[in-house]
Amino acid sequence: MYSTTNSAISAYQRIGIETSVESANPYKLILMLFEGAQEALNRAKMHMQHNEIAEKGQMISKAIMIIDHGLKASLDMNAGGDLAIKLQALYDYMAHQLLVANVQNSIEKITEVNKLLSELYSAWKEIGEFAETQKESPLDK
Repeated sequence: MYSTTNSAISAYQRIGIETSVESANPYKLILMLFEGAQEALNRAKMHMQHNEIAEKGQMISKAIMIIDHGLKASLDMNAGGDLAIKLQALYDYMAHQLLVANVQNSIEKITEVNKLLSELYSAWKEIGEFAETQKESPLDK
């Protein structure tokens, strides 16, 4: 569903998130992208509530960049099949909703996208945890 570690690392570097991505596994990299987008949206809502228009726009733009150039760009369309296609469409929907939220100052649309990101984050976290348990040797038990 998601492509190699190098692709995720490149996505992070392109959007300017400074972390120790080189040592993170692919599951952790995707989790970090979700966390970054959610944090940006939380900050955008705060700026919106304080009528800080420029800062709100910057945070919404950051979230869109993470979604488009991080999460969506990391999809492996060949290996991911139908699920990757559906996720790509969902990421496009999220980016569009955030553009509308920015223009309309809609906290509701930001909240909607943040909820979708949260649900995907939870699912991805479970996948990573499951994958880790599958790596354990039967001798470790």
